[in-house]
Amino acid sequence: MSETPQWLDEEAGAFVRPYALTRGRTRTTGETLDLIATVSAVGDPPGGLGPEQLAILRAARSPITVADVAVELDLPVGVVRVLLGDLRDHGLISVTSPNAEGPRPSERILKEVINGLRAL
Repeated sequence: MSETPQWLDEEAGAFVRPYALTRGRTRTTGETLDLIATVSAVGDPPGGLGPEQLAILRAARSPITVADVAVELDLPVGVVRVLLGDLRDHGLISVTSPNAEGPRPSERILKEVINGLRAL
């Protein structure tokens, strides 16, 4: 009887630990990416990228948030942030932080909205 190695699953195929995708890194070299920051692919991907990076670039053909990339790839957000940081460092994506998109409503207004909804 042949035993299936632990790193293989008949349904899913080969399993790679998330930290292997980032070569053990837990942080990006630049600014930390906010969950609601929008990323967009820039230009054509060069050769030598891993499948996860290519999947990110495919997903980012249209603007997509960091959180949505994590959902799309079914990877932890920390891993996605490191991969996105690498792509940003190589000029393959552009990142728009939520603060750059315009002013946000004040906390007072948000509290008034919540109180109004509760009153309904």
